[in-house]
Amino acid sequence: MSITVAQTAGFCFGVRRALELTQKSAADRPTCTLGELIHNRQVVEELAGQGVAAIERPEDAPAGTAVVLRSHGVGPAVYAALQAQGNPIVDATCPFVKRIHALAAEVPENGSFWLAGRREHPEVQGILGYCRGQAWVFSSVEEIQELLANRPHDGNSPVILAAQTTFSLREWEKIIFFAKKVCTNLKVFDTICRATIERQSEAKQLAQSADAMVVVGGLHSANTTALAALCSGYCPTVQVETPDQLERHREALRGARFIGITAGASTPACIIKEVQNSMSVLENNTEEMNFGELLDQYSKSIHNGEKVTAVVTGIKPTEISVDAGTKHACYVPLDQLTSDPSAKPEDIVKIGDELELMVVRVNDVEGTAMLSKTRLDAVAGFEKVMNAGETGEVLTGVVTEVIKGGVLVLTNGVKVFIPASQTSVPRDGDLNTLLRKEVSFKILETNRQRRRAVGSISVVTREARKELAQKFWDEVEVGKVYTGKVKSLTNFGAFVDLGGVDGRIGLTDLTWLRVKSPAEVVSIGDTVEVTVKDIDRENNRVSLIYKKTEDNPWEKIKTMYQVGDVVPVKIMSITTFGAFAQIIPGIDGLIHISQIARERVEKVADKLSVGQVVDAKITELDYDRHRASLSIKALLTEEAPEEAAEEEAPAEE
Repeated sequence: MSITVAQTAGFCFGVRRALELTQKSAADRPTCTLGELIHNRQVVEELAGQGVAAIERPEDAPAGTAVVLRSHGVGPAVYAALQAQGNPIVDATCPFVKRIHALAAEVPENGSFWLAGRREHPEVQGILGYCRGQAWVFSSVEEIQELLANRPHDGNSPVILAAQTTFSLREWEKIIFFAKKVCTNLKVFDTICRATIERQSEAKQLAQSADAMVVVGGLHSANTTALAALCSGYCPTVQVETPDQLERHREALRGARFIGITAGASTPACIIKEVQNSMSVLENNTEEMNFGELLDQYSKSIHNGEKVTAVVTGIKPTEISVDAGTKHACYVPLDQLTSDPSAKPEDIVKIGDELELMVVRVNDVEGTAMLSKTRLDAVAGFEKVMNAGETGEVLTGVVTEVIKGGVLVLTNGVKVFIPASQTSVPRDGDLNTLLRKEVSFKILETNRQRRRAVGSISVVTREARKELAQKFWDEVEVGKVYTGKVKSLTNFGAFVDLGGVDGRIGLTDLTWLRVKSPAEVVSIGDTVEVTVKDIDRENNRVSLIYKKTEDNPWEKIKTMYQVGDVVPVKIMSITTFGAFAQIIPGIDGLIHISQIARERVEKVADKLSVGQVVDAKITELDYDRHRASLSIKALLTEEAPEEAAEEEAPAEE
């Protein structure tokens, strides 16, 4: 038997912090907790043995005794009551819960606070104490619908939507999807604790590859119960509080070769370890089957529609024979083995292979039974889609049709509708760009009776971007080079998608040349190589450089010209004090008004015009300050002696 323990199993940050604060307080003075500190009986009993009792109400606190407010948090009335009694307060409220308190307090009186969670949970009770407006609590889309039926809601009134920190991620996604359909003035805050998300994600991955799962934690713990429900969607799952409870689940775990273990946020590491060590008692307990049991097995009946496991015993050109452990001679016709008419049975299976099949037709008179793999695959595909709606599993499929309002994706033989708003295609974009492409998506809504499902590509895309963004911020540093795609253009620069994070290229960092718009350099959709210029981690911003050092015109001009050279220049702009002329692309030199002519120039435009090409001498090249000076007058001064000589020469008679 192979056993793997999830890395995220055990205490979360909030629980660990609450326990540390309690133990520190108890070491200095009499201390009690308002309610059980965490949902774990063993820890609560251990604290009681140390003299830290759990009280139910603030008024139960002995005079002068410090009262620990657990990580779930409490409402303002509890703080006021303890302060009035003079009891010292040890506030162990989780910072993530306090954030929800702040959100609830911001709800306007004409608005509503919608909270996804269990109303009886202490965290939810504490949050409601901060809400001034109307508060709705629910744990599923169905409960919202019931509330709407009994309490009509104005879709235009402000609504703040948040979730209990340990709420199920897959239910949260469904609720967001529904809320956006019924509320036009909705603000959604993702308040599920990151540790909860990571714990559920790892548990899902472990359950998908395990033969069975053991979830360790209190039976009244919301996050532990959610873990057990999640894992049960993929493999047989049991929930235990202590190692001794494993015995009652012996049969459920019998035969499992690979068992995964995860635990709720309130489960101590020592209990997880004890459970892991106790798993060895489940090994080597397989009893030999006697003759009577074998006879009973091969006398059992099978029925149409039943799922059976069978072993391939023979292969023919048009069918295969299988042993399903019954008295019937079972066979699978080729068209029930595969949907590919050109396939050969010997290329698909081999004698001894084990197959999952569906009973299609039983003939007790002849003692035969026809089984089908394709029928079971179709049913399994439908069940996979339905289960994905519960488990939040990411499915893949191919977009086969563009229809009114969205697209259809074929996955596991089932067509799933993806609304246009959930395709990740911009509102004014063309849905046909998705045709015949493989996409990943999650199921948001299912209707088993009508055999329909609604999915979302956007949800998967957002999750992928979050992961990419986290990886980016972990690795980014100034000077690092990335390849990205131009996402949008503005008057002051361009934004580049670096994979989860958008970086900004300022207009002066796009090119060494003088340009008025970024569109003169790049276009939306271009793939560009950029260098990180600056990082603002506090505001999650990153500045980029697109222009290359080797394209720096100040480096190029070093090999082309030097001070004293006469060069043709183009007048680019005129000012009151002179004109700027382009020496090479990217470098404009100043021709000061005093350097335009030998005589005094009152108005630059009288001598020069934009676009005019003139010869000028380079009088200065400042590589550090990136400045250049030019002179036309210097050329005129050099020509002056020759002109004077011509004028003084005597006229020929």
